[in-house]
Formats: sequence, C-alpha cells, structure tokens
Amino acid sequence: MAKILTGIQASGKPHLGNLLGAILPAVELSKKAENTSFLFIADLHSMTTVKNAETMIANTKAVAAVWLACGFDADKNYLYRQSRLAGLHTELMWYLNCLTPYPMLANAHSFKDKSDSLSDVNAGLFTYPVLQAADILLYNADFVPVGKDQKQHLEMSRDMAAAFNRTYGECFVEPQSLINENVMTIPGIDGRKMSKSYDNYIDIFLPEKALYKIIKKIETDSTPLEEPKNPDTCLVFIMYSLLASADEISEMRSNYENGGYGYGHAKKALLGIILDRFSEQRKQYDYFTQNESELEIILQNGEAKAKEVATENIDKARKLIGFA
Repeated sequence: MAKILTGIQASGKPHLGNLLGAILPAVELSKKAENTSFLFIADLHSMTTVKNAETMIANTKAVAAVWLACGFDADKNYLYRQSRLAGLHTELMWYLNCLTPYPMLANAHSFKDKSDSLSDVNAGLFTYPVLQAADILLYNADFVPVGKDQKQHLEMSRDMAAAFNRTYGECFVEPQSLINENVMTIPGIDGRKMSKSYDNYIDIFLPEKALYKIIKKIETDSTPLEEPKNPDTCLVFIMYSLLASADEISEMRSNYENGGYGYGHAKKALLGIILDRFSEQRKQYDYFTQNESELEIILQNGEAKAKEVATENIDKARKLIGFA
C-alpha cells in the first residue's frame, strides 16, 4: 500500500485554480484502494506570512472544509493540522537541520526568490525546506504530489532522508515525487496565473451573487456584441472549457464565431457551469462551515491517528541517534 502525502498552507480559502490543479486530482488519488493519503494543513509553514491568529484559524477551517467538501475521506485517510503535532514535526526538523548543509538551503527557490531583499527573509523561510522534509519523512511517505516548481524541495527531502540513514542507520523512506505533466495552469480574471497573491482568483464557494460579481470582472476585449469573436483568446471561454463538456464547449465556440453573442452571455454561462459542476461541493462547504464542532472532531480524530504513525517513526529515530 502506497502512502501519499500532501501539505496545504493555511494562507486562505482554496480557489478554482487550486481545485482543478491540485485538490480534485489529489482526492481522486486518495480514493484508490491501494493508496493511503496523508493530508495536512501546513499552518506552521503559514507563519512565515500569516501573522494574525484569527486569520490563521479562519484559513485553517476553510482549507479543511474545502477538502472535505471535495470528497476527501477522512476515515480512510489522514486529515490533520500540522500545528497540533508541532512537537513531533519540529523535533525531526532539528535532527535534519543538524545534517543539512548551509549551501543547500541557500540554493532553495523559496529563499533565493527573496534573497535580494534579505530584510524580508525570516529564519522560518530560510529553513522552510527542512520543516517540509520533516513533514514528509515523519510519516515515511512514499509519494508526494508536487508541481514542477516544488520538485527541488522534494529532492532536498530525499537528500535529508539519505543523510540521516547514512549517519544513523536505516530509518526514513526516501520519497518519490508525483508530477502530473498534464496539470492545468488556470488563468485568473486578469489573464495571469490564478493566484491569491495576484488577487485575480475565483472563489467558487462564494454566494451566487458575490461569485457572479467576480466573474463579471474577467477581462475581455471591446469587440461589439454583434461581431464574431475569437474564443481561443478569450479568458471566459478558456475558463468555461476547463469545466464544460465537449458538446457545451462546441456550442459556445459556435456562439463566439457566429456573432450576436456577447461576453456578458459567456460570463453568465461560466457562472452556470460553475454552479452546476460544484453544486454538491458548495453545499458540503456550507455545511462544514456552519457546523464547526463537527469539523473540529474530524480534525482531532485525524490528528490522533497521525500522531500514532509519527510517534512510531520519531521513536525509531531517537533510538538510532542515542536519545532513547
């Protein structure tokens, strides 16, 4: 049986890009009988950017609610908050810190991308890859789904596992990356990659009127309603195509090319396809956000299960080091 591990930062409610690019594929992977999935909310990692306690709590609940709403089975798998097992995660992080050379961390993308302004780099950001490695190795995950931009950090986790095993004896699995070469890049309402940092995302869990207000902001050109339009250069059509059936896409393409079909019509169609495609997920999300006590029980149960796995592995590491 393969162990698959995924960590999601508590930086805000997941948006349409997160759902299509990561969440829904990961949920499908977790449903396979041969897999056991460890899904943790990386609230310790989120501390590098999120400094407000209320925001952290709200974000954590939102992330958990979205994953459950999208069909993640917390009984079959593991759903937990990293912070509730912080002692185990940070203990292993320290062991790995003592085996990790400075140049490796200085070369990490998470640090180099901000190294031109070192005053903005905290120690947590610099040692981010070590905590990430601890998150993975603590559960002896076999596979970690990552985007191409995260491949380097996964390779560093492998290096840290190998360094520990060479130094103290066999203890940790060297995890493999799972990279979906067909992963979709979802455009935001301004044409750039959909991202919270660009504030160009679509939150599909908003009430209908608020959701439509965001969709109406999608940038389009000034082609008059009566004239034909190029669907392949239109953000609305591109987003619609990611969600609609082949017949629906073909029909909208014809509407664009024949003229007499405005961008307002297309935006209403996009709203309709989102409401239809994610109808059940929206209902479930509302349920979990309105029943926080049930959400809390699910998380606590997951944390109890995860603690058993993590404790077994950290105990083995302690003995190998000479601490037990």
